[in-house]
Amino acid sequence: MNPPAQRSRALMLMGPTATGKTAAVIELAKQLPLEIISVDSAMVYRGLDIGTAKPPLAERAGVTHHLIDIREPAEIYSAGEFRRDALGLIDEIGNRGRLPVLVGGTMLYFNVLLHGLADLPEADAEIRQSLDAEAERVGWPAMHRRLVAIDPGAAAKIRENDAQRIQRALEVFAISGRTISSFHRQTAQEPAANFLKIALWPEDREQLARKISERFDGMMAQGLLGEVESLYRRDELHADLPAMRCVGYRQLWQHLAGETDLQQAVEHAKAATRRLAKRQLTWLRADEDVNRVPALEESPLAPMYSLLERWLENQR
Repeated sequence: MNPPAQRSRALMLMGPTATGKTAAVIELAKQLPLEIISVDSAMVYRGLDIGTAKPPLAERAGVTHHLIDIREPAEIYSAGEFRRDALGLIDEIGNRGRLPVLVGGTMLYFNVLLHGLADLPEADAEIRQSLDAEAERVGWPAMHRRLVAIDPGAAAKIRENDAQRIQRALEVFAISGRTISSFHRQTAQEPAANFLKIALWPEDREQLARKISERFDGMMAQGLLGEVESLYRRDELHADLPAMRCVGYRQLWQHLAGETDLQQAVEHAKAATRRLAKRQLTWLRADEDVNRVPALEESPLAPMYSLLERWLENQR
């Protein structure tokens, strides 16, 4: 690997959902020449706009954004593809004399940038079909319990209805006889670039919960249900696609399928968003190199700028 002095530089602006990361970096862009790389597994999909809090086109015209609207919702965008695309963009943006700023809340994406990707076996269509057939009979929660017995470490990080990740973990074991966790433990630990990590940190969790609730109500007022309805009517889309499992979309899809009434769907979506924020905070809390900047109560711009200024000076 390249020595640290030769590696590209980039800012990671992280934090739980609803803490104002996008707004903060737009303000930062008024003071520094930068380009934004979205670190959001939902914003990559076209047509998922309101529920992902996707920056409007006018805002993106003012500050260059990358990795937004690059896939159709019927497609899959992997963590490996994100790593490849993001690392290429970091170099390109740096070569233009601008600062790459990675902004978002998909912690898996940040993790693959920081620690690399495990060299996993390639997919096997026959094994996947077998796993899908078994899941059709017993359900994905039962498949998750099977994973718990095989690889409790991986199972602890995967929700019991996350069909894609459960299937991949079981597939890797079926192909290689090794757990997916054992592959991840062999992953290189040196980051591929010099990263300054800043997290917008909500000190008041009740305030964050209120913000999440208010933001989702605002999305509903903007027409989120209609956005999901337009996706629901598309023949090529179904509930098991990664795009349709995104928080908010999944719960409203269930409502449209007749599984819940609208108020239940809204409350389920808010609860799922709170759980997402909790997982994001748990991930960030485990990283001792993350610089915490208070969020929600006051503008984070001044402390962010101060941290960035000192970091850039030390890089010279």
